[in-house]
Amino acid sequence: MNEHVPNDRPQRAHDVVLFGATGFVGALTAEYLAEHAPSACRWALAGRDLGKLERLRERLTALNPACADLPLLRADASDGPALRELAASTRVLATTVGPYVWYGAELVEACAEAGTDYVDLTGEPEFVDRMYVAHDARARETGARLVHACGFDSIPADLGAWFTVNRLPEGVPLRVDGFVRSNALFSGGTLASALTALGRGPQTLAAARTRRLHEPRLPGRRVRGPVGAPRFSRETGSWALPLPTLDPAVVARSAAALARYGPDFRYRHFAAVRHLPVAVGGTAAVGAVAALAQVPAARRWLMGRWEPGNGPDAERRARSWFTVRFVGEGGGRRVFTEVSGGDPGYGETAKMLAESALCLAHDALPDAAGQLTTAVAMGDALLDRLRKAGIRFRVAAED
Repeated sequence: MNEHVPNDRPQRAHDVVLFGATGFVGALTAEYLAEHAPSACRWALAGRDLGKLERLRERLTALNPACADLPLLRADASDGPALRELAASTRVLATTVGPYVWYGAELVEACAEAGTDYVDLTGEPEFVDRMYVAHDARARETGARLVHACGFDSIPADLGAWFTVNRLPEGVPLRVDGFVRSNALFSGGTLASALTALGRGPQTLAAARTRRLHEPRLPGRRVRGPVGAPRFSRETGSWALPLPTLDPAVVARSAAALARYGPDFRYRHFAAVRHLPVAVGGTAAVGAVAALAQVPAARRWLMGRWEPGNGPDAERRARSWFTVRFVGEGGGRRVFTEVSGGDPGYGETAKMLAESALCLAHDALPDAAGQLTTAVAMGDALLDRLRKAGIRFRVAAED
């Protein structure tokens, strides 16, 4: 596969711009960049409130004195000309501003037009499908790489499945199941995005149907990401509850783009719950929230319980963890792998977004453009970065 050399584009003022930097996860991402971005990386903070940006820069300077000179760029998610100027100023634009279906479309368009690489934290299927239909073709023309879901949605699933597939035989049908466990709290922004997606069922289905009309066929290959049925998983010793998240679709799109996944690939995504009463209660709770999300007033009430921009304190985040265990089978072999780390919704998500942006800005990568997954756009380069950053990818057992 050809490689994309990161310096083959016209010089721009910045390598990475972080948009939405003053939000809760945005600030954590900025702190990670302050401590880990290479000294030669030219990065900047962007948002709609210069006062908040200045106060954030002061905090970052306490972590790294070099941040005293960080550029501050003002832009609002609804200001098209400002977003186009922002996109044209940088080689990579990372954004934490969601729900993306409300606030993200103009920025994706600006990056596709400017040939600017783009990363976000969306877990909203409708937004991803709409952006594919609207901007994939233009991004291919300009060379922009539009990479959605660069946080806990959906890097552990996407790169974990890629890691697993590479430990199975080539050229044969493959089956991979992922099982998620975590003790973490979700963020207000995550809640707002999830409730928005749940409350837009008809729009989500319509966007998926439209996307299927635009996606190329796979002659001679089959790729699936079905919603599995609840069951007891002997492989993990837990009850497996299907997770109707963006993750299976992302893994399936990686498989459709990369022949290494074989001629017939299936991925299923589950929550792993140890005890049956918890599994039953969790299923009921999710159903109740989904039902309430259909009623606008109830949806607003739920969103108001935890405002976007807020999250748990550092002590609570330090106690949080996640694991995604994978069972991969094919060609007479079976492999058990695991991706694990700390607080998924905040610290590790900020790490994943920051490392994705740095990877696009500085690493030699596959020659690809358009709307891409993390496995297709960055693959092993990002996996290696995340391992060095403390997220563990390991083979647990093989037979």
